[in-house]
Formats: sequence, structure tokens, C-alpha cells
Amino acid sequence: MPKTADISRPDPQRWKALVFIALAQLMVVLDATIVNIALPTAQQDLGISDGNRQWVITAYALAFGGLLLFGGRISDLWGRRRTFIVGLIGFAVASALGGAANGEAMMLGARALQGVFGALLAPAALSLLAVMFTDAKERAKAFGIYGAIAGGGGAVGLILGGFLTEYLNWRWTFYVNIPFAIVAAVGAYLIIREPAGARNRASLDIPGVVLSTLGLVALVYGFTRAEHSGWSDGLTVGMFVTSVVLLAAFVITEAKVKAPLLPLRVLTERNRGGVYLSLGLAVISMFGLFLFLTFYLQIVQEYSPVKTGFAFMPMIVGMIVGSTQIGTRLMTRVPPRMLMAPGFLVAAVGMLLLTQLEIDSSFVGLIMPAQLLLGLGMGTAFMPAMSLATHGVDPQDAGVASAMVNTSQQVGGAIGTALLNTIAASATTSYISARAAGAADPQLLQLQGMVHGFSSAIWWAVGILVVSAVISFTLINTGRPDMGSASSGGGEGSDDEVRMPVALH
Repeated sequence: MPKTADISRPDPQRWKALVFIALAQLMVVLDATIVNIALPTAQQDLGISDGNRQWVITAYALAFGGLLLFGGRISDLWGRRRTFIVGLIGFAVASALGGAANGEAMMLGARALQGVFGALLAPAALSLLAVMFTDAKERAKAFGIYGAIAGGGGAVGLILGGFLTEYLNWRWTFYVNIPFAIVAAVGAYLIIREPAGARNRASLDIPGVVLSTLGLVALVYGFTRAEHSGWSDGLTVGMFVTSVVLLAAFVITEAKVKAPLLPLRVLTERNRGGVYLSLGLAVISMFGLFLFLTFYLQIVQEYSPVKTGFAFMPMIVGMIVGSTQIGTRLMTRVPPRMLMAPGFLVAAVGMLLLTQLEIDSSFVGLIMPAQLLLGLGMGTAFMPAMSLATHGVDPQDAGVASAMVNTSQQVGGAIGTALLNTIAASATTSYISARAAGAADPQLLQLQGMVHGFSSAIWWAVGILVVSAVISFTLINTGRPDMGSASSGGGEGSDDEVRMPVALH
């Protein structure tokens, strides 16, 4: 029988469970960036064409982003512990296939399969935290750790990817997932006990699954295609139109069916809506920055893959400090918006420093302090955002509410990479065209144009972070957690209840 716990009492093994949940989350977040470092080498070994190279990233993004809501609902229906373990095992198998790939088709299939099982794993992990940690102080600590991993794991992936690619083999960027998954799965099987009464056993909303999956896939693919084919490309525009139609039909369907895949109450409560929107926008900035700094350090500054990875350490340190020290310590003392809005503004200041990038910019004088501010701000904002993702929901809806956080991040990442990269490329082209005639050193001009493009796009990222701060300050109005509460669950009831602290729900 599945292990369950009394929902009214905290699970005595919840902190041990957090170790394995955090390990699984780290694996998923690492995978989002670790493959980027290995891609050039893998492309050469497997004979993947330049035109198809992007599909190593896109195949994962489409499957992961498109199936997240379905994965969240499956975890509510099937049980979060069971879904978590199945997701881990499947992710390990898919990673083994990717590492053993002998050609393009096997590689792309393995990446898509990773996305499928990642879509099961990610919402199950977050919703397990939501139903296991119910005391306000403990919840703050648990989500502080989770938020630090969610925010900093991508940068850690760059370090690990650089090390494995340079000193071992690109295949190890896949194989490294296997021990993570095995340890987390065994630990989950032995330790995790899901609270009784936390499942949603309503029948599965098949029309909702089809419409949401196809709509999200069309949206993610539209932004991914725009990056290399342009915003006016016929198929790009067609994907966006298709996405709008499908997602609109999804919303109409969810309002009418008896047991919706995504109950609209999950979205319409202002605090959760504010989290999904502000977090999705902030991730646009983050993903764009990872891309630009990686290219800047490797191409302009001529860093090795390993040195490039370690160059992201200040951001990781900032995120860990912001999440576990600032966010965790203050979350039980101040309303969440007083952490999220200032956090996004501090991150915007760090991003603002990076608009001053030049070819010979000092790492210690410019890049390091910018990363520290960015990490501190994001870490401080991410922690309450992760906790508020399940604000006011019944335990039966925790999986799909958690999936919405991952969906906003995944869609935000796809948008960020495409939008900011397109802006940067356009600014670079304009810069070089205007100066090509009188250029004494064409290679130098190319580098100057590239850096100009990066700084132009980073200005947009600054503006997006400011918008995130405004959204979080205006929409999120819940107070600080009630320190006397130790219960989780419950509905959304009256207007006053919706405004009550996250720990009460």
C-alpha cells in the first residue's frame, strides 16, 4: 500500500524527505542548462546538422512545457509520491538513452522522453513540499532551500556541464542524471509519506489535456522558431495564432467541465496569479542572461567551458544567500510582496550594471558584482514565490497549482531565449552595418557588435524585471504567515480567507 500520513500532523520524516525532493529538483534544473555546454561537441560526434541542432534543446522544451499541467494533474490523481518515483525512474532511463545515443534520431527521442518524465517529476516534487510542510517557519525554510535550488541550479549546470565536457565526455552530461535519480527514487520510496486525503480522484479531463498540451507546445515552438526564423515567418505566426485559439478553447472548456484539468480558481486568486505572472516574466530575463554571459565569456573573453561555468559562481552564491538567509529569515516577519518586489528590483540593478558590458570589461569590477546583485535579488524573490504557488489551494489541487509555477518558468524560458536573442541579433546587425565601411579590423568589429547586441537586449531584461516587481507588489496582497498555524489544506472560501496567510492553507 502507498505510504500515507495524517494530514493534520506534520510528517516526522519531512526533513529527510526534503533532501530527496531537493535532489530531484536539482537534477531537473541542471538538465535545463548542462546540455547547452555539451551541445557543440555532441553535435559533431553525432553528425547533427546546424539546422537540426536546436532540436536537442527544443525537443525537451516542447515535451516538458506542453505536458506540465497534465503531469500536475496526474500527481493529484495518482498520488504525488508514486508520480515522483515514476518520474525519476523514467528520467534516468531517458538520460541513459541520451548518453548512449548513436545518432540524431536517438538523441532527439531521448530528449523528448526526458521532457515527458520531467513534466511528471517537477510538479510532483513541489506539491509534495506543499502538503508536507505546513508550519509557517518550517515552510519558509523548506521553500528557501527549494527556491535556492530552482534559482541557482541552472548556473550550477553550466559549471558541471563545462567540467564534464572538458575533462570527460559530453555523454556524461546525460549519465550524471542517473545516480541523482536512483538516490532520489530510493530515498522517496523509503522516506516520503504522502498525507492521507490529499488526492484528487476526479476523472481526468481529456479535452483539457489535449487542448492545454497542444496549446503550450504551439506557444513554446512559436517562440523557439522565432529565434532562428524571425517573428514574421509564416509558420512562427501560425504557431502563435494556433496557440491563442487552443488556449482560449482550453479556458472555455475548464469553465464548463465538472472536473477540470486546471480549475480556474487556481489562476484567478490574485496572489497565485501574481506569482505565476511575475515569476514567468523574471525567468525571461534570467534565461536571456545565461545565454548572453555564456557567449560573452567564451567567445569575447575566450574562457574555457570550465572557466565559464565557474564564472557563474557569484550568481549561485547570491541566490543561495538571498533564498536561505534573507528570504527564509524575513518571510515569517514581512508580507511576501515586501520580499518579491524588492528582490526583483535588486536583480534589475544587477542587470542594469551588465548593460555597461564592453569587450574588455573587468570580471571583478563589473560582472561579479552584477551577478551577486542578480543572485541576491532573484533568490530573495524566488523563495516566497515558490511557497505562494500553492497559496489557498485545497491539497487536492496542489499538484496542478505547482505545475503552473513550472509552466510559467518553462514558457518564460522559451520566450526569454527567443525574444532577447532576437533583439540582440538585430542590434548586432545594425551596429556592424553602420560601421562596416570604415572598419580597420573586421573581427574586432564583429566582437564589438556582439557585445553591443548583448547590452541592448539586457536593457529589455532590466525593464522586464521592473515590471515583475510592479506586478508582485500590486497583485500579491497576502499578509505574513500566521506563526500559530500548523495546518494545511482547506478551501478558498470567503474573501477574507483568501487574504489569509499561506500557512493557513
